[in-house]
Amino acid sequence: MKLVLDWDGTATERDTLDMLLSEFGRTLPGGSGSFREVMEREMASLRLPLEQAVAWLVEHARVRPGFHELAREHRPLIVSSSFEETIRPILEREGIELGVVANRVDARSDGWRVLWRDDSVCPECGDVCKRGALPEPPFAYAGDGWSDHCAALAATRVFARDGLADHLDEQGVAYERFDDLHDIGRALT
Repeated sequence: MKLVLDWDGTATERDTLDMLLSEFGRTLPGGSGSFREVMEREMASLRLPLEQAVAWLVEHARVRPGFHELAREHRPLIVSSSFEETIRPILEREGIELGVVANRVDARSDGWRVLWRDDSVCPECGDVCKRGALPEPPFAYAGDGWSDHCAALAATRVFARDGLADHLDEQGVAYERFDDLHDIGRALT
């Protein structure tokens, strides 16, 4: 079964965009708009050059325990609402090559602009989402947050933590909880 892995807060210990916003921009309180609106407003608060952001992330972002083993044994597809420009340098630092489907960014000095991979509205959730980037079932999906809600509902098997686990509990949807990526690797063997 193909494994699809979210990046921020799933493959990484902390959400890398939240890290950038905490250090260089500003985050918005929960419930202040659609995913698209929140993402665009938050990214617009970043004004640093992309090279500086990438260097800072490469120094500070950490992959979750078990990432190397999971990547080697299951070759997951990374499907992320984050940016190829910030994901690939961390994968390179880790010496791992995986398929990545993510947004792009235009890192302007007057505020970053999200270049949506697919900016159409999802018929399932009514927002921009990852569902259109998913492989044909059956596949397993692992995620942790808001941008994973719709994608997880399309999966045959779901691994969840944090906000995604809370959402699935509210929806009455079955999932397997994980703490680190060793948990997912063991469950898939």
